[in-house]
Amino acid sequence: MSSTQPATAGDPVPASGRPARARWYALAGRAVLALVLGATVGMLGTVAHRTQWQDLPVGIVLALAITLSTAVLCRAWSGLGTMLAAGAGWVLAVQVLALEGPGGDVLVPAQAVGLVWTYGGMAMFLVAAFLPRRWFTDRG
Repeated sequence: MSSTQPATAGDPVPASGRPARARWYALAGRAVLALVLGATVGMLGTVAHRTQWQDLPVGIVLALAITLSTAVLCRAWSGLGTMLAAGAGWVLAVQVLALEGPGGDVLVPAQAVGLVWTYGGMAMFLVAAFLPRRWFTDRG
């Protein structure tokens, strides 16, 4: 439909006021951005999860906290689909970085902190997925 033609009763315009195609593009764009955000958080957490400060495991705590905040942000931003896209980016980044490098080094060794990072990060996305829906709505 061109902009010179008037809208007819049969045109699909949802309650949001945008046509269905524009809404689909917006959701797809958000999903791509969430995938990139999840991958970025996964990379940062993988690099930092073994950091210690005065024998305290601050790296793993901060890495899991930023992972949970990313999951909650994506769910609040555009729903479960966007949160799942961020989770997919996170898992992809963590698993790629957990592989053995060309010199034999690994960023996520099979030690307690590596297992906590791998499974704890996935648990953070599960926690965000099971939070009450009313926390993410604007209704009073």
